[in-house]
Amino acid sequence: MPGLLGKKIGMTSVFSAEGKNVPCTVVEVGPCVVTQVKTVEADGYEAVQLGFVDKKDKHTTKPEQGHFKKAGVTPKRHLAEFKGFTECKLGDVLTVDTVFDENVSFVDVIGTSKGKGFQGVVKRHGFGGVGQATLGQHNRLRAPGSIGACSYPAKVFKGTRMAGQMGNARVTVQNLQIVKVIPEHNLLLIKGSVPGSKGSIVLIEK
Repeated sequence: MPGLLGKKIGMTSVFSAEGKNVPCTVVEVGPCVVTQVKTVEADGYEAVQLGFVDKKDKHTTKPEQGHFKKAGVTPKRHLAEFKGFTECKLGDVLTVDTVFDENVSFVDVIGTSKGKGFQGVVKRHGFGGVGQATLGQHNRLRAPGSIGACSYPAKVFKGTRMAGQMGNARVTVQNLQIVKVIPEHNLLLIKGSVPGSKGSIVLIEK
């Protein structure tokens, strides 16, 4: 799927044609530079590698410097592969209006969710808890209860919903509506929320 790399700026709201106030996430999309073109003959599949956000040479390893020098571009901080670009060449610059125009209404956004640390089952999995502090409950109102283990099989099954690390994972949100494209500032207004914190890098695909 064709797409671009972007940076989450924050949230705002705009008024639709019907006069409704629509909450939107502002994403700075591109400009992205083609740093590698993969072909079936050389790599076994077709894709293009895009680079986003410049970085200094002193922060770039020697192999990376050679990779970017071969493409004829400056070193980039973030790289990602996208399929579907059939006529791209090394060094081509892709902006928000070259991929997302008035014909594209919905996109998929991939990002890393905010880390929440170690959380219990009520926050992590939506358990209801006891609800009412009856006799004998004391401090067990938000406990998970039985996890089903007994003398047999004497183990906890993999995938059992328990307390643990929450967030800080790769998340894909599908079918988000594009509200507005602002090509002069490389901005994309997407209806609703997008995974990640402000300033985090996201992948936006058609």
